[in-house]
Amino acid sequence: MREECIYAMLRTIKGLSNVFYRFDIQWVHQPPADPWRHLRLVAFLNHTSLYEPLFVGGFPNEFIKRIAFKGLMPVADKATRRPLMGLFFRLVAKNVVSITRKNDHTWNRVLSTMKPDTMVIIMPEGRMMRANGLDKHGQPMTVRGGIADIVQSIPEGRMLLTYSAGLHHVQIPGQRIPKIFKTLLMRLETIDIAKYRNRLMGRCGPDGFKKALIRDLEARRDRHCAGLVPAALPAYATALG
Repeated sequence: MREECIYAMLRTIKGLSNVFYRFDIQWVHQPPADPWRHLRLVAFLNHTSLYEPLFVGGFPNEFIKRIAFKGLMPVADKATRRPLMGLFFRLVAKNVVSITRKNDHTWNRVLSTMKPDTMVIIMPEGRMMRANGLDKHGQPMTVRGGIADIVQSIPEGRMLLTYSAGLHHVQIPGQRIPKIFKTLLMRLETIDIAKYRNRLMGRCGPDGFKKALIRDLEARRDRHCAGLVPAALPAYATALG
């Protein structure tokens, strides 16, 4: 019953998103014949707003259904404690694990919840970019190492990397009411997890794997997101290089 309710909610968000927004979502390379099959990990890069669930408006129903019935999403405890948005985030996937920003028991619970058919959805930067292109502490947006633990825990399947243009033209953190009738831009890339892991391991070994993965994802994010940034956000473009 929970899964059906989540699926209905996500389909409703998709319908509303398509009423109020336009979508420009394309692949950065030629995808496989059926890019939505065998997905085990979805990494949403360039986290800028709590309104990013609007992007489901540009995704196929089979992907949305997979989130509802097989999805596992770590969500910051700060977000799940919000009065209204917290309720939404607790219902955004089949399994939602509230985590701190530390490598503690909450992160171990994410890893222990994973099953052979789980699809993990993660925002690997772990915090939102503010209007000045930095996080709320004035630091550059970097990928955190938790995603490396997930990549090492999944024996096979595919990873979907999503490169968002950001939603500061819709809602900047702290603003209450989002703007409508905007275009939401995103680029997609799908990667074989086993081949990706073996390539990084072969290059840097187990000890250097996490740092190598972080560098690679940040380079991909900066390369594919920079060209999507709206001209009205120069600080944002500068932060992406």
